[in-house]
Amino acid sequence: MGVSFVREVYERSLRALEVIREAQSRGLIHRTPLIRSETISSMINANAWLKLESLQKTGSFKVRGAYFAVLNVARSGVKHVVTASAGNHAQGVAYAARLMGIKATVVMPQYTPWIKIERTRRYGAEVVLHGESYTEAEGYAMDLASKLGAHYVHAYNDLDIIAGQGTIGHEIVEDLGDVDYVVVPVGGGGLISGIASVVKTLRPKVRVIGVQSEGAPGAYLSLRSGRIVTIERVDTIADGIAVKRIGDITFKLMSELLDDIVLVNDLEIAKAILLIAESVKTIAEGAGAAAVAALIAGKVRVSGNVVAVVSGGNIDMTMLFRVITKALALERRIVKIRGLVPDRPGVLGRVATVLGQLGVNILDVIHERYDPTIMPNYVEVSFIVELPPEENAGDVVIKRLRDEGYNFVIEKP
Repeated sequence: MGVSFVREVYERSLRALEVIREAQSRGLIHRTPLIRSETISSMINANAWLKLESLQKTGSFKVRGAYFAVLNVARSGVKHVVTASAGNHAQGVAYAARLMGIKATVVMPQYTPWIKIERTRRYGAEVVLHGESYTEAEGYAMDLASKLGAHYVHAYNDLDIIAGQGTIGHEIVEDLGDVDYVVVPVGGGGLISGIASVVKTLRPKVRVIGVQSEGAPGAYLSLRSGRIVTIERVDTIADGIAVKRIGDITFKLMSELLDDIVLVNDLEIAKAILLIAESVKTIAEGAGAAAVAALIAGKVRVSGNVVAVVSGGNIDMTMLFRVITKALALERRIVKIRGLVPDRPGVLGRVATVLGQLGVNILDVIHERYDPTIMPNYVEVSFIVELPPEENAGDVVIKRLRDEGYNFVIEKP
C-alpha cells in the first residue's frame, strides 16, 4: 500500500471536505463541537478533548461518509442504493438518499436496537431485517443489490465512505492544532482509516489509537496477526462496532497508520457512558463511548492534548437504563443490602426507617421466603438502594443497622 495509497485517501478526503462543508452551510450536516472535559482530563492526567459526533445529524458520524458516497452515486445516474448496517450507517444512507431523491433499501441484523430501525424508516428507507450479525446482514444485502440492479454502499470498506469520515480529522486539526493523540472506536475500520489518513498527513507525529470491544475484536486480532481474521461471534453492548470481519481496504490503512489498538469490556464501556452523561451532559451509545472507556480504564498511556472521538449517540432508552444502572452499581452508588429479619409485622418498616434516617433512597425491596435454609419465622430481605454521596456511606449504613439489631451485608456487584 504505502504512502501513495494513504495520499489517495487524503486527497479524496479533501473533495469530501468541500462537499461536507457545503452541506454544513445548508444545515444538512453539523460541524460537531470539540470540547475539553475537565473531569476526564483530571482522571487521565492529560488534556481530554471530545469530538462529539453523537450530536451529528442522524446521531452519528456515519452521515459524513454516507452523504459523500451517495452524492457521488446519485450524480452517476443511479436511482437505488442498498446497504447493510448495524444502525448508524443505515440512518446515514437513508438520510442522504432522501436528500438526493433516490431510493434506499437497508438490511439490518434482527436484533438491531429498535430506535435505529425506526429512525432509518423515518428517513424513508425500506428496512429488511436479516441475520444475527452485521456480517450476515451484509451478505444478504449484497445479494439483494445484485438482484435489484442497485448500487451497494459498503458501511466501511469503500474509499468514498472512508474519505467522508476523514473530514472529522480535518476538523480536529483545524480546531486543535496541537494534537498529541487521537483515540477512535473501531468496528470495520472506516472511521479510524479516514481520520488517520488525514491526521497523519497533516500532523505525522500524532499517535492514532483504535479501540474495540472485547466482544468484537476483529480488527485487534487482524492487526496483531498481520492478516484479516474473521471472528465467529460478536457479543457486546457496543452494537455500532460489532463487526465480525474488517475490510481489506481498512485493514491496509489501519496496518499502515495505527500506532496501537486496544480492547475494552462492556463494563468499562458502561462506566464511560455514565461519565459522559454526567460530565459532558451528552448521551453516547456503546460504540460512541469506547474511546473514553479506553482512556479512563488506563488502556492507553497518553499525555498532552488527547482527542477521543464520541462516534454516536443512538442508544435505545431501555438499554441506556440498564447501562446506567449497571454503571452506578459498579461505582457503588447503587448497592444491594441483604439480611435476615424476623417475619412479623412492623420489622420491615423499622429497617426502612433506619435507612431513611441515614439519607438512603430505597429503589426496590425483594423478599425471599422459599429458600429451605431460611428458618420459617425469618425472611431474607434485600434492599436495592441509592447511597448518599459521603465516603464510606455503605459501611456507615451497615454499622447502624447492626447497632439496631439487624444483620445486613452489602453484596458485591
